[in-house]
Amino acid sequence: MLTHLSIRDFAVVSATELEFGPGMTVISGETGAGKSLLVDALGFLSGLRADSGMVRHGAERAELNAEFDLTDRPEALAWLREQELDDDTGCQLRRTLRSDGGSRAWINGRPVTVTQLAQLAGLLVEIHGQHEHQALLSKASQLDLLDAFGRHAAPLAAVRDAAEAWSALLRERDALSRAGDVSDRIDLLDHQWRELERETLEPASILDLFANHRRHANAATLIETCEHALTRLEGDDAPSLLQTLQQLRGDIARARNDEPRLGEVDSMLDAAAIQIDEATRQLQRIRDDLELDPDQFETLEDRLTRLHDLGRKHRVAPEALIEVRDRLVTELETLRNASTRLIGLDDEIVGATHRWREAAATLSAARRASAATLSKATTELIAELGMGGGRFEIALEPNDAERPDPLGAERVEFLVSANAGQPPRSLRKVASGGELSRVSLAIEVAALGLDAVPTMVFDEVDSGIGGAVAEIVGQKLRALGETRQVLCVTHQPQVAAQGHAHYRVSKAEAAGMTQSAVQRLGPKERQEELARMLGGVEVSKEARAAAKRLLDSVS
Repeated sequence: MLTHLSIRDFAVVSATELEFGPGMTVISGETGAGKSLLVDALGFLSGLRADSGMVRHGAERAELNAEFDLTDRPEALAWLREQELDDDTGCQLRRTLRSDGGSRAWINGRPVTVTQLAQLAGLLVEIHGQHEHQALLSKASQLDLLDAFGRHAAPLAAVRDAAEAWSALLRERDALSRAGDVSDRIDLLDHQWRELERETLEPASILDLFANHRRHANAATLIETCEHALTRLEGDDAPSLLQTLQQLRGDIARARNDEPRLGEVDSMLDAAAIQIDEATRQLQRIRDDLELDPDQFETLEDRLTRLHDLGRKHRVAPEALIEVRDRLVTELETLRNASTRLIGLDDEIVGATHRWREAAATLSAARRASAATLSKATTELIAELGMGGGRFEIALEPNDAERPDPLGAERVEFLVSANAGQPPRSLRKVASGGELSRVSLAIEVAALGLDAVPTMVFDEVDSGIGGAVAEIVGQKLRALGETRQVLCVTHQPQVAAQGHAHYRVSKAEAAGMTQSAVQRLGPKERQEELARMLGGVEVSKEARAAAKRLLDSVS
């Protein structure tokens, strides 16, 4: 959910900071004070096209920041990890709008494109109102909402799996068909495989070959090194190291009675003598194993040359030739069975198509039932919201695509009739922004906030209504706030009274410029704001009493 919003030099807002919590938060203020600027800020943070006119006069750029808690938003966290933008369970969206028309965007402090910003924001915020950024106008979002409402995850997964299985079989058949006559290819692969099969390609064998080759290539130097070391150790021309150590130990033994610590030195020299003796024996064994064998060296050289030649031919290191050999075997088996496989694929594709149709039919039946239920519930709600005689319908339009579709056999279109006797039209074509907002609210309440977006913003959904209907709108928004975070810009006191938190936007002139300020209201300030909304500029005792009754009536 949204936890913090920071705005600087945006329209008539110089600087403001807002904290948000769960439930329903209302934003009120006088006409023209800038209530909807908070919604506009979220819109730009959600990827709206940059508008230099939103930069405060005299400023170089506007800065917008929003922070979200993603503790219970696995979809958003998965998106961030996929894009390598994750930062624990927090998320910060930042965007600047420059006065020259440019803009920049960041997610968790890392520069991103506006497209990336929009993709993430689409998982976090949904704006309803008289704006372009309205997810419910998208057919894809409508289909997602219907499937969420009907809990169609299982049948939808079956359709997707069947469609993917069909696509995989088709890709395999197309690849085999494009290959045509593969006899020449088989001959080439068979020749390459036989070249590799004649060699021992296991990695351990190749490493052993390298080591043996180095040892034989440097045999003369190694023998000379061993002989020189043995001469020094065994002392052919001078006392050996062991003899020298024994003489030293004898000298120390004669003086040990006068200095007991010399016993430790004697022990060390004794250990050294043992190690030197072992080293001498090991050198002798190594020298005896080494031999100058030109024939063996030539054999190793030939094998190593063949491996390097094969590596260059297949453009891999000698150690990777075994993988090349295995790939050749796999491709050879595939090509040799291509004709038989092609015939079998035709039958498998027919079967996969049949399985998709069965799965799609099951999903279609579930969608029809859910569409009827959601349509009825939404129609009842829009009547309560002041659109008596209105009707909401969900049309399922057949998908005429020839290929199995992972989304099913139909698409969804939300239709609404605002008045009795009028035919339902696409939700996207509803003329009144207020009506559109109320229909969106009704859909969300009827669906119990089942779509995945955690924060819903309603901009003046109470436009053109009042009295009892406004109170019902407020109650529905508060009910929605039980399952989702709700932000509502309103000018109706009946709606504002239902909020769990309340912000007031006011404007004043400072230094010759009009500026907006945002204030979070306490209980007394909230009652005074409701009284203003009820009674106008001059707040009477009656208005204050009515405001108190409104607040007291909210359970």
